[in-house]
Amino acid sequence: MIAIAGAKGGCGKTVTTIGLAEAVGRRGTTSIAVDADCQLPNLHVAGGVDRTPTLAALESDATVESVVQPSPRTSNVGLLSAPESSNRVNFEVALDRLESDTVRTFVDCPSGAGIDVVEPLSAAEGVIVVTTDSERSISAAETTIEIARRLEVPILGTVVNRCESVPQTIRSWTDVPVLGRVPDGTAPLTDEATRAAYDEIAATIATRTAMDGSAPPYDEDLLRTGYDPLDRAFGGGLEPGSMVAVVAAPASRSERFLSETTAVRGTLYLSTERSPANVQRALESVPTATGKPTVRRLSDENGIAEARSMTDKLPASSTLIVDPVNAFERDGRDEYVSFLDDLKEQLVETGSIGLLHCLKGHTIPSNRTVTTHAADAVFEITAVTPETGANVEHYLSILKYRADGATTEAIELEFGEETVAPNSNGF
Repeated sequence: MIAIAGAKGGCGKTVTTIGLAEAVGRRGTTSIAVDADCQLPNLHVAGGVDRTPTLAALESDATVESVVQPSPRTSNVGLLSAPESSNRVNFEVALDRLESDTVRTFVDCPSGAGIDVVEPLSAAEGVIVVTTDSERSISAAETTIEIARRLEVPILGTVVNRCESVPQTIRSWTDVPVLGRVPDGTAPLTDEATRAAYDEIAATIATRTAMDGSAPPYDEDLLRTGYDPLDRAFGGGLEPGSMVAVVAAPASRSERFLSETTAVRGTLYLSTERSPANVQRALESVPTATGKPTVRRLSDENGIAEARSMTDKLPASSTLIVDPVNAFERDGRDEYVSFLDDLKEQLVETGSIGLLHCLKGHTIPSNRTVTTHAADAVFEITAVTPETGANVEHYLSILKYRADGATTEAIELEFGEETVAPNSNGF
């Protein structure tokens, strides 16, 4: 549970709260944005949901699912309005109901430096301080930092809103890293530039800082895939040197999964079917964060030889994608086995991971079993339509993992641009 705080009104706390919750949702983790400002509630207005139900309902027997309203922009994100000013709420009790190992909660704190701020701030496991680049806002942010330190709430960092650059005063703060800068936008929850900024901040939080502010959230020796639920399934990520077979039907949107893995580190993207321009266009069409991979098209005649030449120069701690690997699987078995052996050695030597996209169709390439046998992990992505008119759901099953500790349960992959109506789960 992370508090979003800043003593200066109008610095952008509420939009930051929603923006980060939705950015975390686009990364595949369910999240909730909560309004704790009883005097000047605004999260429901900024988020585009009803005023009721409110946080106060969690002091009763109401379930979290029945109280949280779905975000109209991101399918696995909920919004929870502030109580009426006449309602005296025990924030510790109400916010405790939201505690979950699988849900990220962001709490929009009131402005100022009074008891109204202290209560929700004390209930959080960490705080992000929000400011603009104005002198008054920076001074107010320093007051918030001092309050958090007195309360011994870990300070995760600061988000600087509506500015072109981060002032030196903010950069000089001790033990308060700058998590990111959000540009000015007319519609900050939907503008491309501001959404990208929130996505980058969410990735920074996940990479550099634990939710309690005391340690990295994952084992630093592992390599993240970029999907929080999947990374948690592996205890933080994949072992460096891992070779993964991603098995999927062409209509399963596995290509989207591969695109989003490019956001976490440098990537060499080898395409056996599409031109670099088409791959780049596909990456640019993804509404969530992606990286800027080096894209190369392999020829039909000499694909394996060209791939060998390029992977021999693979940078350290990078990601390799072969999309799809089917063309290689149709070549001679000995040559393909040799390629996989050499690729594995290169991944281990550079501390990288390789994703081999294995498309399923009417005919399975003759060497598909060679791929899945050589791979350290096998992911299968499937698409399921739960009922008429509902959105297609995408699940990733871990069919194989040589290292210990991976979950065997299917993981639902959330693709952030989809919007759904409220359901029985509330959001």
